[in-house]
Amino acid sequence: MSDEVKIGAYICKGCDLGNRLNTDQLEMIATREGRVALAKSHDFLCGEDGVKMIQDDLASGEANKVVIAACSRRAKTDAFSFEGVPTSRVNLREGVIWVRPETDEAQETTQEMAEDYVRMGCAEIKFMANPKPSEEQGTNRHVMVVGGGITGMTAALEAARAGYQVSIVEKSDALGGTAGQLYRRAPTRAPYADPEDTGVEPLIQMLEDDAKVTIYLNSVISSTDGAPGRFNIEITQGSDQLEIISCGSIIQASGMTPYDASQLTEFSYSDAPDVITQLELEALAKAADGGPIKRPSDGKEVKNVVFVQCAGQRSDKEGHLSYCSGHCCNTSIKQAMYFKDNALSSGTDPLDIQTTILFSDLRTPGAGGEDFYRSGQDKGVTFRKATVSAVSKDGKVSLNDLILDEEDTIDADLVVLATGMIPNSGRNNEREDELQTIKTQLEAEHKEVPQEMLDEIAIPVESILNLNYKQGSDLPQLVSGFNDSHFICFPYETRRTGIYAAGPTRRPMDTQQAQEDATGAAMKAIQAIENAGKGMAAHPRSGDLSYPTFRKEGCTQCKRCMMECPFGAIHSDEKGYPQYNEARCRRCGTCMGACPVRVISFENYSIDSVGQQIKACDIPDEFDEKPRLLVLACENDAYPALDMAAQNRFEYSAFVRVIPVRCLGSVNTIWITDALNSGYDGVVLMGCKKGDDYQCHFVKGSEMAHVRMSKIADTLQTLNLEEERVAVHEVAITDIQRVPELIDDMAKVVEEIGMSPFKF
Repeated sequence: MSDEVKIGAYICKGCDLGNRLNTDQLEMIATREGRVALAKSHDFLCGEDGVKMIQDDLASGEANKVVIAACSRRAKTDAFSFEGVPTSRVNLREGVIWVRPETDEAQETTQEMAEDYVRMGCAEIKFMANPKPSEEQGTNRHVMVVGGGITGMTAALEAARAGYQVSIVEKSDALGGTAGQLYRRAPTRAPYADPEDTGVEPLIQMLEDDAKVTIYLNSVISSTDGAPGRFNIEITQGSDQLEIISCGSIIQASGMTPYDASQLTEFSYSDAPDVITQLELEALAKAADGGPIKRPSDGKEVKNVVFVQCAGQRSDKEGHLSYCSGHCCNTSIKQAMYFKDNALSSGTDPLDIQTTILFSDLRTPGAGGEDFYRSGQDKGVTFRKATVSAVSKDGKVSLNDLILDEEDTIDADLVVLATGMIPNSGRNNEREDELQTIKTQLEAEHKEVPQEMLDEIAIPVESILNLNYKQGSDLPQLVSGFNDSHFICFPYETRRTGIYAAGPTRRPMDTQQAQEDATGAAMKAIQAIENAGKGMAAHPRSGDLSYPTFRKEGCTQCKRCMMECPFGAIHSDEKGYPQYNEARCRRCGTCMGACPVRVISFENYSIDSVGQQIKACDIPDEFDEKPRLLVLACENDAYPALDMAAQNRFEYSAFVRVIPVRCLGSVNTIWITDALNSGYDGVVLMGCKKGDDYQCHFVKGSEMAHVRMSKIADTLQTLNLEEERVAVHEVAITDIQRVPELIDDMAKVVEEIGMSPFKF
């Protein structure tokens, strides 16, 4: 087989491209400047005849690389997918004719845009190779579930039903978790009127009867190593190693711990036996088993019960939870019904038992939430909008009625606090490192370390997974301590590839939501196993076979790629060189953007594949008064936003040239300096939103790009260029009106400060 590169450039005339553009000129540009072996146009390139034309050229050997000059790379992906053939997509429809007015005055600059994009596509394809799977892949159709609560049990059952072997590791002596402690659960089916059985016992029985499921009780994970498709997990009981299991993926369903109500001194929890939590009321209801519920202090039947919502949560007070725990309002309605329903079943008038729910805001999520709330009203449950300031030892509840705007008290037999949940998410290595760094700095400066910091450092937090990862022993955590998951774009996905968080360890939720979450996590765990067996990436580049490699002779061992990789996919070997774990890699290219000596690349995405596109553009001299603006747009949010702006026919400057990048984190500063040195007048970077509510599909990529670009001013200064020539923006996929404005804003900046002095 010949190693000669033969590039075929194919230009579409459909979707009005043939009417708006001189396609003969584009063919000539591809042939003369792009140096392609052949260039052809077709009236309907994505149609059967057009695709066959390309396939025939590939089959005959006339071409072995393809440039498609037609619509956006996000469109017609099936039609323009040629197995084993590197393909570059040139966006003439959304990127050119749909963003330019159809006037005689605009024709010249519109054609120039199209010609530049053809040049860029021809330049890119020369540095693209067909990616092949790495040699690291392995298929192990075994799912490890950590946690035997309702989330873990549901995930295990779903994976087993799909034909996969499953192991459940539960640290207690029984399956069931918090859901196993409940008397009833909120309804999950119409008419959503009454509490229903928890379903825990049947679930346990199904797992025990399933030959594909192995259950480890009184057990913990003492070590986790490996990667998707080939994890090695050590299970221990007490101090004894029980077994080492190989598995393909992991679901962490370690659940939650109830908030410590003893911190709520204003509610007398520690001093009054008849002030209890929602979970403690479940135990009383279980003991009553349909009969009268009796209070703990003296065993008397409860006749007046008050439920205090948001006790120690949705609060900015020190020691309180800032978030809503999701289930508490429905739980209080359910528990108020215990009293009403038990009275009815024992022949007592339900109206003789007072049940009052005090709330500032009532939230009943789920399809049947409103119906359940109405059912509570029908049963005589009193809902009162109020804030509770104190509960005395004898059960007197002091409140402020928010409707009447007056102070009041209720003498209750029993007070139930809705205290919320804390995730069992394992150690927060990032927080530990942060605290230790601050402590070390204070001690070096001979300053006193605050006691609260010492207290936090001293808290022994149990590790859940005991990962043998350089980046820490557990999954990273979000701002409130919940396990990291891409909660906006890709639920369950964490920064540890092949490990998925589910249930209340991921976000606050009730039992029904936890079971739905478990089903989703099981699906992702299965997908990870199958992708790992083929050497494919996980989301968001699911199916991508490329992975990073580096030129060892050029590596300076600076370790920036290791430090900046969001997914723990890079370690160092015994000599200090990067060592890639391809199965953990998400193919974001953040390592490539981090490398100061530019030795990291992918087969189909590299410093050259983008850099040569930048250099391929025609740069008019300063006398033409045609500036050139470069936009590096993240393919996940910014580039789709630009496409949708085009679909809405929002116009923007004809002087812009857009290059999609895998992630803003993959942007190497050499692209910026090369662009400016080549005569570009301005550079705009568009990436996803960063921060606690990040939307970056690769978690940290956008943030890393902002950090790098914050230092670009020094480079601009050495080039004697204005700082305003480089702008970085956070863009959401919905910003379809804003992205054209950002481009035009840069065009105005260039108009004000003048074109680049590097034009020649």
